[in-house]
Amino acid sequence: MATRRERIDGDDWHEGDKMGVRPLSRRSVLGRVRDSIDRFAAATPARFAIVVFAGLVLIFTLLLGLPVSNTGVGFTPLVDALFTAVSVICVTGLATVDMATYWSPFGHAVIFIGVQIGAVGVLTLASILGLVISRRLGLRQKLMAASDSNPLRIQRGPVAEGQAVRLGEIGGLLVTVAVSMLVIELVITLLLLPRVLLEGSGFLHSLWVSSYFAVMSFTNTGFVLTTGGLDPFASDPWFLCVMMLSVFLGAIGFPVIYAITRNFRKPKRWSIHVKLTIITTLILFVLGAIAFFFLEFTNPRTFGGLDFGQRSLQSFFLSMMTRSGGFSTIEVSDLNGSSLLVGDMLMFIGGGSASTAGGIKVTTLAILFLAAFAEARGNESMEAFDRRIPGDVLRLAVSVVLWGATTVAAASIVVLQLTDAPLDHVLFDVISAFATSGLSTGLTQNAPDSAAYVLAATMFLGRVGTVTLAAALAASTRRQLFRRAEERPIVG
Repeated sequence: MATRRERIDGDDWHEGDKMGVRPLSRRSVLGRVRDSIDRFAAATPARFAIVVFAGLVLIFTLLLGLPVSNTGVGFTPLVDALFTAVSVICVTGLATVDMATYWSPFGHAVIFIGVQIGAVGVLTLASILGLVISRRLGLRQKLMAASDSNPLRIQRGPVAEGQAVRLGEIGGLLVTVAVSMLVIELVITLLLLPRVLLEGSGFLHSLWVSSYFAVMSFTNTGFVLTTGGLDPFASDPWFLCVMMLSVFLGAIGFPVIYAITRNFRKPKRWSIHVKLTIITTLILFVLGAIAFFFLEFTNPRTFGGLDFGQRSLQSFFLSMMTRSGGFSTIEVSDLNGSSLLVGDMLMFIGGGSASTAGGIKVTTLAILFLAAFAEARGNESMEAFDRRIPGDVLRLAVSVVLWGATTVAAASIVVLQLTDAPLDHVLFDVISAFATSGLSTGLTQNAPDSAAYVLAATMFLGRVGTVTLAAALAASTRRQLFRRAEERPIVG
């Protein structure tokens, strides 16, 4: 009898030899576990994301806690291993230790891999692996990837038309995610390599440093491998501009990159999400640079002693990095209080949806402004680019802002109680943790262990996403078949 595999009445059959096939009366333990995970992931992708992110944090905490991961003797302290693991998986960039000198080559390799995993997003990465293994994308994988690229899909009910990525396009999006990451990081590496070679290092070391900067900038993480940080390149226009470009590409989001690559010469066919993301990002980038230019004009510790060209370059660089980049050519603690407040606002907003950036996302801010304009004009609905935006999008945007503000406020109060740091420094580092920006006033590295744990939890909440967290906490979505009497409270 020829070798074959059959399945009858749900029972698995192993491949047999010439004597026939042998049925299994019971599924293997591994098969049962796999089926349970599949059912859980398909039923509640939001909760699945939280579980997988937590699992990855645990795995990388164990890896970074090994003696081989650090340059000292013995195991890495739990607070440092856990905080670094959360910062890596959440692509934040905050650290309780000196990243350049504390970790060994093995530790840097673990961090390098973890940042790539966290940047793609666990759900998207799982879908990419499934696509590679099976060479096709099933409905479950499409639903999982769709929920990662479009937060509206994690809620039951209709999804508004004109979204950046529809369910049928998820396969193309996943290919775009994988290819765009590799291509962009490779191009950025090649652009940075000549400048790094000028520092006098060997080719292999320069290649490693260039690739490290490329990955950390595109993923909006902000970790620095070199001991001097960005000091050798702090005034180099080429290096800083390439870094800004890399951060920008990582912050606009994979759905935007996907849409642009498909209709590069036809901007009119771009979805409203793409247009709002690009326009809002550019507006915030320019306004932030203008604010830093004038607020730090007379500050001798930052931009006060620079000429017009360097002051402009440094202002634009700081504006881009506060959005989620995490790199800095100056000491953040030297900024004026007004500049720190501007940085707080830019970090809290963050980058684009389904991107490597954090924050409440630029489209959330755009929706709130569109709602305010519609109310001021007396319009019943929000409109932009000849399209009407449904009210459920506004409710989602308000929920994201409220959850984000509540998280930041609660974490700030606790950290203030645990440290003696001033409010502006605490607020800056807490928002940096929530928005996964990575900039710090120095508070994080000098904070007590208790405050470090609070900041780690804030990073986790910021990366998982307020919308995903809210959906995971909701046991179910009940359908109400009646409407109560209407009454209007006084607002304002």
